[in-house]
Amino acid sequence: MVSLDELVAYLDRELKTSSIPDYPGAMNGLQLANSGQIGRIVAAVDASLPVIQAAAEGGPGLLVVHHGMFWQGVQPVTGPFYRKLKIAMEADLAIYSSHLPLDIHPEWGNNILLARAIGLQDPEPFFDQKGVAVGLRGIWVGTRDDLLGALRAALGGPVHLCPGGPEIVTKVGLITGGAGSEVAKVAASGVDSFITGEGPHWSYSLAEELGLNVLYGGHYATETSGVQALASAMTSEFSIPWRFVDHPTGL
Repeated sequence: MVSLDELVAYLDRELKTSSIPDYPGAMNGLQLANSGQIGRIVAAVDASLPVIQAAAEGGPGLLVVHHGMFWQGVQPVTGPFYRKLKIAMEADLAIYSSHLPLDIHPEWGNNILLARAIGLQDPEPFFDQKGVAVGLRGIWVGTRDDLLGALRAALGGPVHLCPGGPEIVTKVGLITGGAGSEVAKVAASGVDSFITGEGPHWSYSLAEELGLNVLYGGHYATETSGVQALASAMTSEFSIPWRFVDHPTGL
């Protein structure tokens, strides 16, 4: 067993939770406490009802997620929201959420892990948001089809391609999750190809008009690696077991 306070202090420090601005609904950090002791770690992308149900068994634990419980803002503690809290509290399951702090982490971040998986060369911080670079930009040597194949292999699933840019790819920008609405700013940054999870319908047409390749890998699929890397690092630090609850949305 490890104290919850010790684990939270480690996460807050390593992820720089308090210093990275984020969406109000992210509420990065400890979202639900337990009785104070942790014997296991569960990693997942979303703090959804099915995930919490799956994570509940096994004794006092810490569920570490990328998308927490408060994306919809203040809400009555009724219905599914009540059930999530009730199940977690009865299972002595604490919940910690890390959104942008995990996306941009230089070792465990969704961005850097995907960049490494596809072989992006010389990745550097890219795309400023409130003073924080939320993506990575690097060099790619190959064709658009090569990049598509590398991303499919890294994600283990389908990738939707907008072939709006050049067939020979040289500069790639990458922001995991739902950054497809930023195609105009991404194109203006000088990259010829952009990898993200998902985007609105109009982002495809705009990318074509701007001469930008966009590879939509799926919001969920592009954000599964960070929580797993983080949980693995916590196991190495504190010698408590971890497992991953895979609950894909297909989006």
